[in-house]
Amino acid sequence: MNNSVNDNDVRSLYEKSVQDRNFIRFVLGAFVRWKQNLKYSRIRKIARKNGATIGQEVVMPSSLARRANKNLTVGSHTSIQTDKIDMRSPVTIGNYVIIGKDTEILTTSHNIDSQEWEHKSYGIIIEDYAWLPTRVMILPSCRKIGYGAVVSSGSVVVKDIEKMSVVGGNPAVEFKKRKCVHSKLVVESLLGGDYKAYVKTRNNKQKL
Repeated sequence: MNNSVNDNDVRSLYEKSVQDRNFIRFVLGAFVRWKQNLKYSRIRKIARKNGATIGQEVVMPSSLARRANKNLTVGSHTSIQTDKIDMRSPVTIGNYVIIGKDTEILTTSHNIDSQEWEHKSYGIIIEDYAWLPTRVMILPSCRKIGYGAVVSSGSVVVKDIEKMSVVGGNPAVEFKKRKCVHSKLVVESLLGGDYKAYVKTRNNKQKL
């Protein structure tokens, strides 16, 4: 009896997609991703030049990079599709995080009990594998979004979110727990920033 496992049974969807392409289709895909890689490399350099700490293969809009400052820290392999991030207070975003279009993160408010109405800084930490999809509003009263947490589109988050929680609504409340994180997803591929992973994945097939 043959107990060997066919590689198609263990490869991720990304590996199958890349490794099963014919040579011409692979080359065309590599060229498109190479151009995107140049663009995102420049964007990361802009953000770092402005004082932000940016990890490897981070994908973000140039409008966010131009506004970036020392308060912004982003881990590696994170995809950010919005520029509506308040960086007047510290913003720490982990690895493999996905933040969708038009999501807004507010980190600073005002002291309503003061005659001076001065700014009140809060800041936020978004841990690894969190997903904030389209049109989420994060208010300053939320200081932490836990590992693997998911927020439904259109939600308003007013308090911290626990690890692996799935929340939604206004105000957002938990309605289930996530079973696993997107550990097999090449996050930067969502916006075409996966040139290095694309080539590496193809080369891995040649070694099999």
